[in-house]
Amino acid sequence: MATTSNPNYGAVPAPTAEPYEADVLAGLHRDAQEVIGRYPVKRSALLPLLHLVQSVDGYVSTRGIEFCAEVLDLTAAEVSGVATFYTQYKRHPNGEYTVGVCTNTLCAIMGGDQIWDEVSEHLGIGHDETTPDGKITLERVECNAACDFAPVVMANWEFFDNQTPDSTKALVDDLRAGREVKPTRGPSRVCSFKHVSRVLAGFNDGLADEGVGAGPASLEGLKVAKDRGWDEGGNGNQQNEATSDAMAAGRHTSTDTPAEGDGKAEK
Repeated sequence: MATTSNPNYGAVPAPTAEPYEADVLAGLHRDAQEVIGRYPVKRSALLPLLHLVQSVDGYVSTRGIEFCAEVLDLTAAEVSGVATFYTQYKRHPNGEYTVGVCTNTLCAIMGGDQIWDEVSEHLGIGHDETTPDGKITLERVECNAACDFAPVVMANWEFFDNQTPDSTKALVDDLRAGREVKPTRGPSRVCSFKHVSRVLAGFNDGLADEGVGAGPASLEGLKVAKDRGWDEGGNGNQQNEATSDAMAAGRHTSTDTPAEGDGKAEK
């Protein structure tokens, strides 16, 4: 495929405003009808269909927007409004691998900011920019939802826990070199951005049950609860007893919302 060079977005395919080739379009229609059939109102299928066109073009292209609008009886403006709202939808060509460095509070103080600085310099790109070879798109992420393993990096939304600047630089180097990379948790390998986009569109790749879903740090609270004999029923009874005792003593608890004015009468 012909490409043009862009200093921010790397290798950019020839304009995808051109119509899809007949076989590609036929496949999109077939998959779209399967997705639409899962919803009582077909416009509800827009989110997975945006992932579907992204799995073909590598981003939400002009022709992808027009396709979604056509099959869902929406306007291109309505589709664009959704595509520009969510960060998982890319409006310019994305790299084969999206690497997200968490720099939210806990990850930041555990080293996330340093990881970001060093990896950004190592790759020569900033936030939402892509390496010239089209391999890596780097993102500064607000939260990777894995604070118990901080600092955390994700590659195409697979977890890499307890990272360092050196381990993250090794990760991006391996991805760029085409070497198979295994996440800390989850599937046995990191799949491409297009592959993952198709999974997010609702097409199972058989990897969902591979590997460990929750690591030791995530399960520590459960272990403590079991060691101390806590269970849902017992804990609930303790909460009810504590609430009753507090109310009897004239104190409000977090589960007791007094009516307006009660506080003034209570001394």
